Amino acid sequence: DSGDDHDDAEGGGDLDQTVADGVEVERAVDRVGDVVDPRAARELVQYGAGIGVDGDHDAVLAHAQPDDALDSLLDKARRAAREAGLPYAGGLAPNDAWTLFSAGAAVLVDVRTNEERKFVGHVPGSVHVAWATGTGMTRNPRFVKELEAKVGKDAVVLLLCRSGKRSAAAAEAAARAGFSAVFNVLEGFEGELDADTRRGGLDGWRFHGLPWVQD
Repeated sequence: DSGDDHDDAEGGGDLDQTVADGVEVERAVDRVGDVVDPRAARELVQYGAGIGVDGDHDAVLAHAQPDDALDSLLDKARRAAREAGLPYAGGLAPNDAWTLFSAGAAVLVDVRTNEERKFVGHVPGSVHVAWATGTGMTRNPRFVKELEAKVGKDAVVLLLCRSGKRSAAAAEAAARAGFSAVFNVLEGFEGELDADTRRGGLDGWRFHGLPWVQD
């Protein structure tokens, strides 16, 4: 469902209306497509147009950072993972994950169910590979193969779920399968439950005001 049409989402809009120069849009899609799959690339470019980058393919990925700053984020996460004895590359705070993803330095993979992405929302441009499916959360036995087919084992991969737990399990499975740079996005998309058993008021991707869209 990563290719769902989100033209009606807040901050989005039809590319022909938000970006005057169609050639620049296609260049932007090609540029982002080097990092994520083409349909996800178009969604991210569409989101970029909606927030005012006006088709400039060098500005489509917001909040771009120098390469050394991006490498520093990854190195810090790797060091913390080694100290904690994690079986995968590391964990990244939502803001750091967005910095890497929006700069084109990593692929963001949503491991939640189709239903969660459709009804709760998702990050524009993210790739979808479900760790579990349906309301019964049935484990996806083809997760690793599907992940490899979509992103490859050598990509810097950021895994996102609801609160950071499924994505941690998915990161461990991917690392065991030979993915060299798979990271867990801490806090997840919705965050932890608060005292009233509600999500979104303590932490998580949406809590931090990071980009997301909804059907």
